[in-house]
Amino acid sequence: MSRVPIPPEVIRGLRDAAPVLLGVAPFGLVAGAAAVDAGLTPAQAIGLSVVVFAGASQLAAIDLFGSNAELLVIVLTGVVINLRMLMYSASIAPRFRALRSWWKSLCAYVLTDQAYALSIARYADEELNPAERRNYYLAVGVSLWVVWQSCTILGIVAGARIPDAWGLEFAVPLVFLSLLVPAVSSLPTFVAAVVGGTVAVAGTVVSVPFDLGIIAGGVVGVAAGVATDAALGGTRSTPEPGGEH
Repeated sequence: MSRVPIPPEVIRGLRDAAPVLLGVAPFGLVAGAAAVDAGLTPAQAIGLSVVVFAGASQLAAIDLFGSNAELLVIVLTGVVINLRMLMYSASIAPRFRALRSWWKSLCAYVLTDQAYALSIARYADEELNPAERRNYYLAVGVSLWVVWQSCTILGIVAGARIPDAWGLEFAVPLVFLSLLVPAVSSLPTFVAAVVGGTVAVAGTVVSVPFDLGIIAGGVVGVAAGVATDAALGGTRSTPEPGGEH
């Protein structure tokens, strides 16, 4: 029986995602342990993880569950925290225009910060056809999903017994730093990172309601990067909506 070859972009996606998975794993453990500590049953915690599949939103929802907050408040908080996904989807959707609806639905479900960042960087590297773009994206997104769900379940099983000395809370910023540093490859991206990060941190320090400081940081950072690029005369070429360049 002949072996079915693995598409090259699937292999490339798994390889590129591997370093990120190392940071996602402890984050998932924290989310699972926090869910049990907040009083959720294992089934409820797993259901929340599968349905929401968003680390920051899950942790916010878990905290509100533990505080006996109203369901509407919990749902609205998760939606607000994930508003950045609107920007991600608007940016990456043209690359998936040729795909069938069910492929698009699957891509939408596994959309995360990491899947978006790695895929956009890959698409800018060289010209890929629609199937190659899909294979790369899903290799990254599905591998993140599998590791996240597995580690969340491990965290649920371990419960609150994970010691604070492990310092697992540092997993979150480390994951984002691993994505940010390679992306800062020009002055506009540097300005966008510095300005956006400063605004987001300031919003956290002054306790902006509903974590809107993060969204404000993203919007202001993008605006600063675009303004810097324009001031430099647009030295970087802009790819066509379909990803061709």
